[in-house]
Amino acid sequence: MREFYRAGVPLLFALSIIVTGCNFGGDKTMNETDPPPVSYVDEGVSFDSTEGLEEEVEESSEEMTTETVTRELYLIDQNGLVAPQAITLPKEEGVAKQAVEYLVKDGPVTQLLPNGFQAVLPPGTEVLGVNVAEGVAVVDFSEEFKEYHPDEELKILQAITWTLTQFDSVDEIKVRINGYDQEMMPANGTPIGDGFSRLNGINMETDKVVDLVNSKSVTLYFLAQNGQNYYYVPVTRRVNSSEDQLTAVVSQLLAGPSSFSNLLTDFRHGVELLDDPRYANGVVTLNFNESLLNHIEGTAISDEVLNLLVLSLTEQPGVDKVAIQVNGDSEVLMASGEFLSEPVSRPLKVNAVSY
Repeated sequence: MREFYRAGVPLLFALSIIVTGCNFGGDKTMNETDPPPVSYVDEGVSFDSTEGLEEEVEESSEEMTTETVTRELYLIDQNGLVAPQAITLPKEEGVAKQAVEYLVKDGPVTQLLPNGFQAVLPPGTEVLGVNVAEGVAVVDFSEEFKEYHPDEELKILQAITWTLTQFDSVDEIKVRINGYDQEMMPANGTPIGDGFSRLNGINMETDKVVDLVNSKSVTLYFLAQNGQNYYYVPVTRRVNSSEDQLTAVVSQLLAGPSSFSNLLTDFRHGVELLDDPRYANGVVTLNFNESLLNHIEGTAISDEVLNLLVLSLTEQPGVDKVAIQVNGDSEVLMASGEFLSEPVSRPLKVNAVSY
């Protein structure tokens, strides 16, 4: 019986573990009892983007001639949070424009939406164009874009930003309406200025009073539940600005999700870092005590714990991979029965949807 924790309260359920392999190269298919699937980047595979953002994997067979690609679309879940879903779309020219078009309510994404999810842009919104240059994606919308409830403004801006920054060529976004640059969003006046990026955060936690001057933001990933399915959700939390950034990410992950949220964690009580995180050449090395091992009678690290660490830490600038140690030992047993002896790269796609 697996235990997931919601703000200190255990949630028990049966969960099957899929063998992933040490290099985490392939996608996993989710069914009602699978853990949330992620597909990790194989060593040596390059995903450098080109001007056309053509870094996609084609799927074809004798029976299926339509080429498809998998996109991470940031949608609204049943808790009102912005969360990624990796959905298979028909391959088209203008991949950035297509990704934004699939964020429109009552648009082409409708038949593809996972249970409990909805699109974010107002119905009837047209994407007049997406121009990508020097790391900035300028998205031009029709007038219908303005027709959203003010309470949805930040979620809309976050969903657009995080959907487009999945592409290596995009670091931040700007908004136009009928060709006119928008310095701020039209309803609540959320500033856009010179660009909006992942550094602006997502699903900001507001349950604690913080000193904005003496604090900084970290983005963490926790688990959410929809029926028997589980998926990863990013949240942004303010922490003390004097704390080392990587240490802050790990300590906040171990602290768990906010008690005001419906999010879950798979870290057991008593997990501790034995040393400060070590960073070199894009790799963060973490040395934990044996409480990190929460699977196979306390001898292995679960897929979920590994994913929460890798997803959260690779949101930090300059971090490409995460190496895990337990009591100084780099040979860490995984849920698959294989040993995790090499640093792990960030998943290429998160929360893959299957039908």
